[in-house]
Amino acid sequence: MEQNSSNPTAEDETKMVVIRRMERLSLHLNPPVERPLSGRQVEMAGCAKAARLEVDREQLSLYMRGKHREEQEKVYEYFNARPELQTPVEILKADHRELCWRQMLGLVREAGIRPFRYVSEDPARYFAIAEAVGSVDMSLGIKMGVQYSLWGGSVINLGTKKHRDKYFDGIDNLEYPGCFAMTELHHGSNVQGLQTLATFDPVTDEFIINTPNDGAIKWWIGNAAVHGKFATVFARLMLPTHDAKGISDMGVHAFIVPIRDLKTHQTLPGIEIHDCGHKVGLNGVDNGALRFSNVRIPRDNLLNRFGDVSRDGKYTSGLPTINKRFAATLGELVGGRVGLAYSSVGVLKIAGTIAIRYSLLRQQFGPPKQPEVSILDYQSQQHKLMPMLASTYAFDFATLHLVEKYSEMKKTHDEQLVGDVHALSAGLKSYVTSYTAKSLSVCREACGGHGYAAVNRFGSLRNDHDIFQTFEGDNTVLLQQVAADLLKQYKEKFEGGTLAVTWNYLRESMNAYLSQPNPVTARWEGEDHLRDPKFQLDAFRYRTSRLLQSVAIRLRKHSRTLGSFGAWNRCLNHLLTLAESHIESVILAKFIDAVNNCPDPSSRAALKLVCDLYALDRIWNDIGTYRNVDYVAPNKAKAIHKLTEYLCFQVRNIAGELVNAFDLPDHVTRAPIAKQSEAYAHYTQYVGF
Repeated sequence: MEQNSSNPTAEDETKMVVIRRMERLSLHLNPPVERPLSGRQVEMAGCAKAARLEVDREQLSLYMRGKHREEQEKVYEYFNARPELQTPVEILKADHRELCWRQMLGLVREAGIRPFRYVSEDPARYFAIAEAVGSVDMSLGIKMGVQYSLWGGSVINLGTKKHRDKYFDGIDNLEYPGCFAMTELHHGSNVQGLQTLATFDPVTDEFIINTPNDGAIKWWIGNAAVHGKFATVFARLMLPTHDAKGISDMGVHAFIVPIRDLKTHQTLPGIEIHDCGHKVGLNGVDNGALRFSNVRIPRDNLLNRFGDVSRDGKYTSGLPTINKRFAATLGELVGGRVGLAYSSVGVLKIAGTIAIRYSLLRQQFGPPKQPEVSILDYQSQQHKLMPMLASTYAFDFATLHLVEKYSEMKKTHDEQLVGDVHALSAGLKSYVTSYTAKSLSVCREACGGHGYAAVNRFGSLRNDHDIFQTFEGDNTVLLQQVAADLLKQYKEKFEGGTLAVTWNYLRESMNAYLSQPNPVTARWEGEDHLRDPKFQLDAFRYRTSRLLQSVAIRLRKHSRTLGSFGAWNRCLNHLLTLAESHIESVILAKFIDAVNNCPDPSSRAALKLVCDLYALDRIWNDIGTYRNVDYVAPNKAKAIHKLTEYLCFQVRNIAGELVNAFDLPDHVTRAPIAKQSEAYAHYTQYVGF
């Protein structure tokens, strides 16, 4: 990593720390006459006199769910009217797979919901439908995603007009159920390392698809084990040459390969299909393994948007290198990450709704000779669930922003926007799915023994969602992509280049970092100051900037002795922390924008409260970092802790309205303990009373 000569060295940093400590000591010895507080001191006694916010649930819900609310309602109403299509608590793998297929057929052919038409033309509408479908059954949501976003999306995004004309209607109406065959037994995240071969035969004008060794068997391929008739197979395109090598590797390309007969559904010659078996979750999705042995397909089955082969075996592409073609291919497939981030928030909404409604209902202990109190009145329960509720709102606005950026990218194909969406989707998918996975266990524990009952859904939600951390790129790998992009932007900043849209804040915040924290503002502890969006965002961005500055210095130092790969591995945990810090900054910025843009005053006040909790809870959770660099003085740290607890209490007072604003009807949440009326009666009836 190149280091600009204007940047401070490690020695300069040490000197600046000493200077700051001397300034701080001077302030202690000679305090200013007027302390620059911008609000009253935070005391828990304020809880008692705080006015409870009045929330217009309908207005808040309208703002949250936006213009695609009707499509989601249509999904909910269809399945509510068809109880035979609702997934039971206990179901065998084979039965679940057939039910999922019937659910998807009913959705498309009976309810008239055609998600494929929106994949390219209106992605926001597609993702809204996907969230609603996943709420009904996560297996159904994933199976639909395989059919339309992955198999269908690869055909229309990586292919050309001839592919769209031939396959669109069949994919849309489910006559052509298909698979997305990228992952191999030995290669998942490293797509450039795939080993499956597609060798062009100029004599017959065909590609020959081969699995060269067991490590190249396509693995975990959704729709392959039972229902799929086609597969988009990612393979290395091999062309015969007249030189000493005899063959030329053009890199990974995508090919349409029929795997079953359209009429008989029999497996086609040269193709071997096996069932991947029972999984931890999502057993309604039929994952299979595929092996190819000299399978011949027409030359036209190459999805040729970014590279083509002529009849005489000549390769042409508008992109000059394998790396550029590979990047363009993956860029068109980024919609999968967008969808997973968006859908993960939907899962978090369901889990949070169940846990919070039950926590409001359940009463346990209380003052002597007085009625028992709701378990959500306990500070410990608030600490578990209220920051999680705040995060759910934060993630909702951030992923909506991502969907908007993705939709704009699909319309404009702007190169800078493509890079921006790639990094943002990688970061949000990784951060949101990891947080949701942890929160599902928290929700289960918060509901005690009743959370352990399968009918109350935490087990199935947790198991079905768990793979979201691996789908579409392992989360650790995706965070490294974000860190790498940040370092690239860091270099651009100091070389005078143009920063991508998402990283624009770095220019200002890096300058603030280089000038060091203000020893006076580090002591400000008034509530108005701590709840000021500028303070919150500055704190998030300062942390990111400092992490970026320090990891750049470390990488430069270690690369001299360990090389670039060794240096990266030596700094890997630092890089992951940097990526998460950046994503948290983006999430907060989008939440602040959502608060400011909310037209309804009562909803805006509620969102401001929730946004403050999200921001201050994150700062408190990483208070050691802020203390270590003297960004926050001890008195200010204490005030942040107190205010976080105070905000948890305030959010608890409107928690019911906040989860109701997600507008999830009882037949969608389905957990008896989350029913909005007579919850215990529904629960006891389930076991036979």
